[in-house]
Amino acid sequence: MMISTQQLSDHIAQALLEDVGGGDITAGLVDPGISATATIITRESGVLCGVDFANETFRQIDSACTLTWEAADGDAIAAGQVLCRLSGPARALLTAERTALNFLQLLSGTATIASQYAARVAHTEVKLLDTRKTVPGLRLAQKYAVTCGGCHNHRIGLFDAFLIKENHIAAAGGIREAVAAARDIAPDKPVEIEVENAAELDQALASGADRIMLDNFSLEALRAAVSHTNGRAELEASGNVTDATLVAIAETGVDLISIGALTKHVRALDLSMRLS
Repeated sequence: MMISTQQLSDHIAQALLEDVGGGDITAGLVDPGISATATIITRESGVLCGVDFANETFRQIDSACTLTWEAADGDAIAAGQVLCRLSGPARALLTAERTALNFLQLLSGTATIASQYAARVAHTEVKLLDTRKTVPGLRLAQKYAVTCGGCHNHRIGLFDAFLIKENHIAAAGGIREAVAAARDIAPDKPVEIEVENAAELDQALASGADRIMLDNFSLEALRAAVSHTNGRAELEASGNVTDATLVAIAETGVDLISIGALTKHVRALDLSMRLS
């Protein structure tokens, strides 16, 4: 997942409008002719993400700000490490600080969680996927952070892939009917369908679904589904994925595991900017 220059600019502009509004009255206490230097440090270990977001934040406030990074997106960082050195007008550095750190902290927190999950299943072939359970307005940013942490993206939204769940199946008249309708509506889009038992798995396979979501299957049922499917469709485990169950689910041989916690339960990494 990559974010276009325009999308990045729009994200930052909206965030600055929210924070700066008609002007930073506190930074107005500082003489406009004063220049300053600063550093961004991390108070805890993790994975860095959001360099371009910080760069764009300072650029939009004042293009005279200069940022020199000592780490890049996807890098492991250690508590106390200097991540970036900044210079520019003191007012601009102070005004941009919080918005830049908010993006860096959230995205680094997301990347850090993703890296921890990915490391736990690195001995398997499974791919860990995010979901649509993201901060409103920041989906693309968080999905980018997930990839920086070594996990993978599910569909972006409701427009780029079918995910046919229980209520869709009921409304469409059945699994076969739902998949057929999807192929008719958008034949170029991948079709995934959720199943809750072995009988529904057989129906999904017969319908020709590209990917099948195994919803809340037991470990025994997951292993049986992998053996029975034998590569005829991708299998995605979903539901009841926790720290306690993740590795065991990965070891069943499923192709994919979707985890809402990658973006839903994120705690921001503790970063700080200090003027010098």
